[in-house]
Amino acid sequence: MSRYLKLIGLFWSTAIAAEMEYRVNFLLAALSSIGNLAGSLFGLFLFYGKGYTFAGWSWEAALLVLGIFTLLQGFSATFLAPNLNRIVHHVQEGTLDFVLLKPIHSQFWLSTHILSPWGLPDLVFGGILIGYAGTKLGLGIDDYLLSAVPLFFGLVMLYSLWFMLAATSIWFVKIYNVTEVLRGLLEAGRYPMVAYPTAYRFFFTFVVPVAFLTTIPAEAMLGRSEITWVLGAGVLALVLFFASTWFWRFALRFYTSASS
Repeated sequence: MSRYLKLIGLFWSTAIAAEMEYRVNFLLAALSSIGNLAGSLFGLFLFYGKGYTFAGWSWEAALLVLGIFTLLQGFSATFLAPNLNRIVHHVQEGTLDFVLLKPIHSQFWLSTHILSPWGLPDLVFGGILIGYAGTKLGLGIDDYLLSAVPLFFGLVMLYSLWFMLAATSIWFVKIYNVTEVLRGLLEAGRYPMVAYPTAYRFFFTFVVPVAFLTTIPAEAMLGRSEITWVLGAGVLALVLFFASTWFWRFALRFYTSASS
C-alpha cells in the first residue's frame, strides 16, 4: 500500500508541475466553472422563483444537491476524465503495451497517472454552495460527515462505470460518444430525483445510478436517508468496482498489442 501511495504522490506532483506551465488555463477553467454554476442556479431558480418546489425539497435543500453535483463535476475533471479518457488513446496508439509492461497493476496506473488542476474550481464552488446551504439549514459537522459515506460510494460507482466504458475501446475504436452519453445522463443529478417522473426515477436509480451520486448523499446530510439505501449504495459500489477489475482483465484477453 505504501508503495502505491508513493507512486500516486510522484504521479500527481509531476502532472501538476506539467499542467502549471499553462496557468492561464486555470483562469479559463475557473471562469467556465462560474458560468456552469450560474447556469445551474438559474435553471433551479426557474422552478423555485415562481413558488414551485420539488416535493420535500426546499430551496436550500435543492442547493445541497446542486453543490454535491458540482463536487462530482470537479472530481471527474480532476481525476477521472484526464486518466480514463486517455485509455482510448493508449489503445489506438499502441502505448498500452508500455503500460502493461510496467511492474504495477495496469488499472491502477491508468486510473491515477494524471491529475488535472482544472477541476479544482468546481470542487471549491461545490464546497462553498454546500456550506452556504448547510448554514441556512442549520446543519452541523456531524451531518456533513454522515453524507461522506454515501458520497464516497457514489464516487466509486462513477469511476467503475466510466472505467468499464473506457475499457471497451479494446473492441471499439470510437467510444468518445459513449462516455459523453454517460456524462449527459449524469447531468440529471443536478436536481433531486423527485423532480422527474416515476419512470425516469426508476431509470436513474436502478439502471444508471444517478440517484446514488447526488440525491442520496444530500438526504443523508439532511438526516432523512434510510439505512437500506446507504447499504444498497455500498453493495452496488463494491459490485461495480470488482466488476470493473474483472472486466479489465477480460478485455485484456482480446488486446493484441501494437507489435503483434
